[in-house]
Amino acid sequence: MKTPILGSSYVARSVNAADNRCVNLFAEAITEGGNTTGFLNRCPGLLYITAVGLGPIRGMWQFGGFGYIVSGSYLYRITIGNVVTTLGAIAGTGMVSMADNGTQLFIAANPQGYIYNSSTLAFAQITDPDFPGAVTVTYLDGYFIFVEPNSQKVWVTSLLDGTSIDPLDFASAEGAPDNLVTGIVNNRELWLFGVNSVEVWYNSGGADFPLSRIQGASNELGCSSPYSIAKLDNSLFWLGLDARGAGIVYRAVGYTGKRISTHAIEYAIQSYSTITDAIAFTYQQEGHSFYVLTFPTADKTWVFDVSTELWHERAGFVDGEFTRHRAQCQMFFTGVTFVGDYENGNIYTYSLDTYTDNAAAQKYLRSWRALPAGQNNLNRSAHHSLQLNCESGVGLDGTGQGTDPQVLLRWSDDGGHTWSNEHSKSLGRIGKTGQRVIWRRLGATLKLRDRVYEISGTDPTKIVIMGAELHAGGTNA
Repeated sequence: MKTPILGSSYVARSVNAADNRCVNLFAEAITEGGNTTGFLNRCPGLLYITAVGLGPIRGMWQFGGFGYIVSGSYLYRITIGNVVTTLGAIAGTGMVSMADNGTQLFIAANPQGYIYNSSTLAFAQITDPDFPGAVTVTYLDGYFIFVEPNSQKVWVTSLLDGTSIDPLDFASAEGAPDNLVTGIVNNRELWLFGVNSVEVWYNSGGADFPLSRIQGASNELGCSSPYSIAKLDNSLFWLGLDARGAGIVYRAVGYTGKRISTHAIEYAIQSYSTITDAIAFTYQQEGHSFYVLTFPTADKTWVFDVSTELWHERAGFVDGEFTRHRAQCQMFFTGVTFVGDYENGNIYTYSLDTYTDNAAAQKYLRSWRALPAGQNNLNRSAHHSLQLNCESGVGLDGTGQGTDPQVLLRWSDDGGHTWSNEHSKSLGRIGKTGQRVIWRRLGATLKLRDRVYEISGTDPTKIVIMGAELHAGGTNA
């Protein structure tokens, strides 16, 4: 019978209810003519591009044919040929927000603000006495727009000049009494996220202040972290917060938020000691649009795939343990997606043909219930064999790890609490495309008679899993 290996990460509050992990694997649907209706594909590896400063990479932006990167305490410019130039010092250690008006680049380092002029090559901190500080910055119709720290105030700079701020060029988001967390422009509308609410504004062309509220475009869904908001698929995604709780992930639909996180994802997020430090970025690859959400304190990274509406984990693998993924910010530059390391100055690109993270092991893992939902009659059963429907013959040419790639299997007969030893099978040396990946004599289900299987591996080779076939026989015991 088909055992339900395909799917997403869904580990419930009780693993007896659901224990489906999906780490460094993502699902892709096959719309027609496929071996199955879908498959699990290995997540892209990190292909090293260059080093920029000492790190960490705090923010990335591109315009005018150059990339701009805040690494450690400095702003750098990178060319198409990866020539790096230091432009100036940036205060702080946390994430930064950036926006450009075609000539000037505004860097908000909460609270400091900086302007780099790509025409004059001048770089300086904003010293206008009326500048109150900026949490984040965005851009609309010639204006830089920024949120004042610990306030309800949103400011605009002078038209096409981020160095000049009029002391009266601010307004208050007073639809709710909460402070603003951040602001972001999407589809030429300004979304102002508060702790417990959202207001949407537009450029009304007012003489005193150019922005006005859109009547009826507000809701009581706030934001937990200013850096969790990202644009993707003509929409906004963010980690929510409101007067009733926190830890739900939303997507903007119209002027409200649609919940996209599952109960299992929310259980995981709400178990973390800190979520206000969450950071997110988005990117596209081969038709998949990914929202990547990292929790630095919790050392975890979750990814939502818009194309399938499924979640999976992205992870590093250090000292035998999963960690947060190394990428923490992104820019699309020279036709590829660049991502920056959270710990050093390394810049990488995502590659689906790279099966390591900057030469370090990338471990994949999938766990799933042996029997489809509703088919476990709680009788003991003998599991005679389990065969992966996968691409085989993927070994590397030469010698060393990956020439005979192994996939490891273990199982739990108490719903995911305790596990067997690992049992390895070859995915096939290079060219052995007829290799069967099958485990036999897997014993009988004991204890709760609720078997969960888990496969994993670290070999730097291609992994494509279309399904799995389980041969089992039941008893009345």
